[in-house]
Amino acid sequence: MKQIGFIGMGIMGLPMAVNLVNKGKLSVKGFDIAKSRRKIFEENGGSSVDNTESIYESCDVIFLCLPTNELVKSNIKQILSNGIKGALIVDLSSTAPSVIRKMYQRCRQAGMSLLDSPVSGGETGAVEGTLAIMCGGDKEAFDEAEPLLSCIGRTVTYMGSTGCGAVAKLANNMIVGCYIGAVSEALAFAAKAGLDPSTLYRAIKDGFAGSAVLDLKAPKIIGRNFKPSARIAVHQKDLKNAVKLAEELNIEIPLSETILKYMDEIEADGMVNEDHCAIAKIYEKRMGVEIK
Repeated sequence: MKQIGFIGMGIMGLPMAVNLVNKGKLSVKGFDIAKSRRKIFEENGGSSVDNTESIYESCDVIFLCLPTNELVKSNIKQILSNGIKGALIVDLSSTAPSVIRKMYQRCRQAGMSLLDSPVSGGETGAVEGTLAIMCGGDKEAFDEAEPLLSCIGRTVTYMGSTGCGAVAKLANNMIVGCYIGAVSEALAFAAKAGLDPSTLYRAIKDGFAGSAVLDLKAPKIIGRNFKPSARIAVHQKDLKNAVKLAEELNIEIPLSETILKYMDEIEADGMVNEDHCAIAKIYEKRMGVEIK
């Protein structure tokens, strides 16, 4: 049986790693910089390690769920230097397509495989194992990883060659970001006009404006609950990657650029680690109203 490793057990990573253990009935070594996350993993049947080297050196399949491009690159480089020949690296992070494609070539040269497999569905989807997973890379690598990914996702889709999963994730988060912006703008507009936001939400949630995003984020905004299930900082990184790719493609993505501008403003206000629905605060500031 292949040894599975999991690096990065944060908001999304920990429940995914736990689902690999419990749904997949797999032996999984997990690492996170926070000892508290490693303890929770052990309490749920996983085997925690106190350094990444023991994962690099012993695991045939290594999952990465990391917040930045640089952390993904540095871990892949360490796997290339210390890992098992033939190892499969599955990057669940939202990594820039250019980074994935560059690291893919290095993995191929080292006799390893790299699959970009970003996820969508937030903390709830990660806990329930109902994530949507978008994969790019060699079909053989996808076929090897699919049974494992099915333990953490409801849908696992092969998008095409290396980087295609990463591009799909950017498109996904462009839509989600613009949707959260639209929800925030409409709720702030309604509150300014004298409507009760909770009543408005109940009135529209089963109509054409209804969606999973509305159902998850409107109550958080109205309840002033900005505890992160998906941090502004991570979504901001994805939109920066989308803007960069759009520039390379010589196209404009004005809606996404506006949302990114608001996220940058949230960062300047010191709230970049709040939930991504906290961009509602920018609309509130512009309109001089609080959504509650």
